[in-house]
Amino acid sequence: MSTLELTEAPAVHTAMLIRRPPNEAFRAFADPAITTRFWFTKSSGELVAGARVRWDWEMYGAHADVTVLEIEEDRRIVFRWNETMTVELRFTPWEGGSTFVEVTETGATGTGDDLVQHVRDSTGGFTIALCALKALLEHGIELGAVRDRHPANIVAG
Repeated sequence: MSTLELTEAPAVHTAMLIRRPPNEAFRAFADPAITTRFWFTKSSGELVAGARVRWDWEMYGAHADVTVLEIEEDRRIVFRWNETMTVELRFTPWEGGSTFVEVTETGATGTGDDLVQHVRDSTGGFTIALCALKALLEHGIELGAVRDRHPANIVAG
């Protein structure tokens, strides 16, 4: 096998059109009463500038410590998690009162194989979360897609 060389740091990027206004899409990520209906199961608080919160995926026995770095109401949320990873959520107004939600994650480190696995897994995870958000906000359906992504890894509930 030939050696592969990265010429720039890898980044995760995924996006989804959500047919709801930007304030609703933004709120869904900032307010854990909504976010726990499509992404994680428990949060220690709301996303506000400077906040430090803990998110739990209780079914997997996993958690993330999150520090909010920047908030632009209805437009952007930037947070750090897992100490080195930075995530930016962008909420762009779209025609028909919709919102184009973009997720970008940077800061992964490790071997080339580690980076490929991280980008693959994170892209899939964020895409599943966006699909679950779409189902919730557009149709009022709680898919349970994040829970069902790794059924062999469920440790609780």
